[in-house]
Amino acid sequence: MQAELLLHPQWIVPVDAAASILTDHSLAVTGGRIRALLPTAEARTDIQAAQQIELPGHVLIPGLINAHTHSPMVLLRGLADDLPLMTWLNQHIWPAEQRWAEPEFVRAGTRLAALEMLKSGTICFNDMYFFAEVTAKAAADAGMRAVAGMILVDFPTRFAETPEEYLRKGLVLHDRYRDHALIRTAFAPHAPYSVSDGPFERIRTLSNELDVPVHIHLHETHDEVVQSLRDHGERPLARLERLGLLGPNLVAVHMTQIEAAEIAAVARANAHVVHCPESNLKLAAGFCPAARLLAAGVNVALGTDGAASNNDLDMMGELRTAALLGKGVADSPAALPAYTALRMATLNGARALGIDAETGSLETGKSADMVALDLRDPDTQPVYNPVSQVVYAAGRDQVQQVWVAGRHLIRDGEPTTLDPAAILDEARAWGARIAASQ
Repeated sequence: MQAELLLHPQWIVPVDAAASILTDHSLAVTGGRIRALLPTAEARTDIQAAQQIELPGHVLIPGLINAHTHSPMVLLRGLADDLPLMTWLNQHIWPAEQRWAEPEFVRAGTRLAALEMLKSGTICFNDMYFFAEVTAKAAADAGMRAVAGMILVDFPTRFAETPEEYLRKGLVLHDRYRDHALIRTAFAPHAPYSVSDGPFERIRTLSNELDVPVHIHLHETHDEVVQSLRDHGERPLARLERLGLLGPNLVAVHMTQIEAAEIAAVARANAHVVHCPESNLKLAAGFCPAARLLAAGVNVALGTDGAASNNDLDMMGELRTAALLGKGVADSPAALPAYTALRMATLNGARALGIDAETGSLETGKSADMVALDLRDPDTQPVYNPVSQVVYAAGRDQVQQVWVAGRHLIRDGEPTTLDPAAILDEARAWGARIAASQ
């Protein structure tokens, strides 16, 4: 057999249905896709590869998928910390965005975010922000996968004045990237408290016609639920169900305020939930009952949220927090095992975004979207179970290699498609401008 690339790690974690952990196996890549997984002894004799990479002491996992973030907000990291969500949002973040959220801000922020995410093993991110066409281009230029959010709010911003203008610009974005290898789109109505019924109904119709996800903050805080009961006479999820949005295209982010009947409704609808544990903890928004959702059959993915409320885009850290918090919330150490947490950060994220046929696991025929972590550090020795070490002990500094569609984006810990010095200079310049205005 011929291959372009042959990897020889100590372990491969495919994130398959059998929850496999393969020891002394190799992975072959041709044309950006996984050609074969087989024992290393066989691979060395049966496969003729143009390039072979030895990865002793490394574990190879699917690339991580950040299923919810606002990548340009990395330029607002630390701007307004230790505040309640609505105070943080209304008095600090939205005013800052009204002043600064322009295409060059989005470009600089997305480039910085892409650098941070790639270096921590993230190969795909689901974004919600203004000027998504700029984010899409920056991600594609970096060689990353992204789902660019066709954002919508009721009020005017620097991006658009009316819901109709938001949707019109979003559909232009969708058409531009309809056949792109790395970029997909999703409707991104911000939240039930910032979008009225008419625009929601329009999004429902378009989502059904185009078969694209609807990515929304939902049941994030107790106050959101109280406001919905006051203004609409029903809880936010019930309102979305009434409007026809509760279905397999719904990607509901946060869901910290969810009752048993609502869990059942989400499961019946085959909707998806994105758990953002560190952001929820920092904003004291509540606890997503991830283990209960999973037990009910709900597909639960992981996201970082934006760096303005996290304050990083480190999916390795999110993995560990999700696993530990899941156990605490369920009052059971077995509630959210390490392999389940890894699945949430990989295959479950791909399912939520509708790209699981392409990525999310290391299986023959899928895109070669892979991350190799070096477990030889003192922090992760000895290794009894590599998945446990990845989830509970490893850090993003141990991400040494990253490939997307077989393209080597991080080589020996360093980016190949991004210029860190230029990106950091640009970020510091934006930081100085924003700081001077405070």
